[in-house]
Amino acid sequence: MTPGVPPARPPRPALSLSGVVLDAPDPAELAGFYQRLLGWPLAQQEEGWAKLVPEGGGTGISFQAEPSYTPPVWPAEPGAQQMQTHLDFQVEDLAEAEAHAVSCGARVAAYQPEDDVRVLIDPAGHPFCVFL
Repeated sequence: MTPGVPPARPPRPALSLSGVVLDAPDPAELAGFYQRLLGWPLAQQEEGWAKLVPEGGGTGISFQAEPSYTPPVWPAEPGAQQMQTHLDFQVEDLAEAEAHAVSCGARVAAYQPEDDVRVLIDPAGHPFCVFL
């Protein structure tokens, strides 16, 4: 190794994002909510795990059991459970998307930061956004 020269990195392997995983106390219940919301088929379900994938393929959403799951606070507050990730869904009609999400079991967050975005909360407490 030559001083001042960083070591050679191995070649980057082929990586492809297959899904996002959300923790939940009841993965089957949360998968059911997102299945109603998105219309995606259930691709996998077993004890403590469920996965939805879009019909045409692509990145799916999985749900794993986490008995100690604590929902994040929205908007964030010091000392409270922080949101570490959230889902964004682009829509053509904001009011229609909000109404659909609520009919599927979401609730509208009290705090809305922008006019062209709606923050909603899924049944497990995960914030997600629909936007124009």
